[in-house]
Amino acid sequence: MKTVLYPGSFDPFTNGHLDLVERAGQLFDRVVVAVAVNAAKSPMFTMQERCELIRLSCAGLDHVEVVAIDGLLVDSLDKYGAQAILRGLRAFSDFEYELQMALMNRTLRRNCETIFMMPTLKNSFVSSTLVKEVARLHGNFAEYVPPPVAAALRAKVGPEPR
Repeated sequence: MKTVLYPGSFDPFTNGHLDLVERAGQLFDRVVVAVAVNAAKSPMFTMQERCELIRLSCAGLDHVEVVAIDGLLVDSLDKYGAQAILRGLRAFSDFEYELQMALMNRTLRRNCETIFMMPTLKNSFVSSTLVKEVARLHGNFAEYVPPPVAAALRAKVGPEPR
């Protein structure tokens, strides 16, 4: 069984993330969505909330498993039996950081492969950071996230001030 590990903070999980999970399912038997802590970010949702929102968003996808991870990403490859890491590239500006991470992972684990996928054009500009900002400012963000995430975001930001 071919397995890919798709790590991220997923705060929140967007339609761009969902698109990659769906498309990775055409290439791999199993996609392990690995929800990670990013020390550089202060998340809106807890680890447990993020995992549950991803499970709800991927409910119809039998090839998906959602897990919480900590520590080195390369250690999770063995733990979940993954052959590769999946990373999304929205823009050329993402590439330099992702390349550095992929090369570091390969130095830590010689057989660590990283697969890069581009989003569909519809999702190419969507980021979790932008979605949170639009939500905080009470803009229309629902088209950028799966319905369970939209409901959770509305609950987090509260009603629009009058």
